[in-house]
Amino acid sequence: MDYKEDDYLMLSGIQHFSFCRRQWALIHIEQQWDENLRTVEGSLFHRKAHDGYSSERRKDIIVSRGMPVFSRTMGVNGICDIVEFHRDDKKGISLHGREGRYLVYPVEYKKGQPKEDEEDILQMAAQAMCLEEMLACSISKGYLFYGEIRRRIEVPLGEGIRQRVKDSFIEMHQYFQRKYTPKVKRTKACNACSLKNICLPQLMKNKSAREYVSTQIGEEDEG
Repeated sequence: MDYKEDDYLMLSGIQHFSFCRRQWALIHIEQQWDENLRTVEGSLFHRKAHDGYSSERRKDIIVSRGMPVFSRTMGVNGICDIVEFHRDDKKGISLHGREGRYLVYPVEYKKGQPKEDEEDILQMAAQAMCLEEMLACSISKGYLFYGEIRRRIEVPLGEGIRQRVKDSFIEMHQYFQRKYTPKVKRTKACNACSLKNICLPQLMKNKSAREYVSTQIGEEDEG
């Protein structure tokens, strides 16, 4: 099905969702946010990647910065840091007002270094899937540029990662429609989260009032 534009979610939210579903819900459903050093540095790093929409040509490559993208089928929209169009007159697509044909590659900028988790890959893959829908093309790979190592990592976009993107957005829409903020188990990652003072993960291990009362009644019955 196609989503209405009023129901679109932020594409970048898939990174929060992959990292922690509760973090995503606090930001995107409850509209809560708090800055720490990492979030501030990340924002500044992205501003260097794009400051409004612009494009430039480098020989046979067109570099588009801050390109808006969306997907009706996934119900999301957002901004790509960089989209590169590499001229390939045999396999590429045509672009309005441009001579020749081009292959399309999204490039997502990250301040840190490559992670073992998939959240960066999912965000870039979601951008690629939006571009495919908008431009009626096929994108075989994308890139993640990491500021700490100052180089890009090529990421193939297979069916597995595409399905995880689709499944994530379906679950995100379900949570958003229900206005549901899930509870989560505390992990080491909580210490680096900018929302730890709002989320209060240390309280997640505590029983609810209902559970506490039920436990006490059970103990009295046994006595």
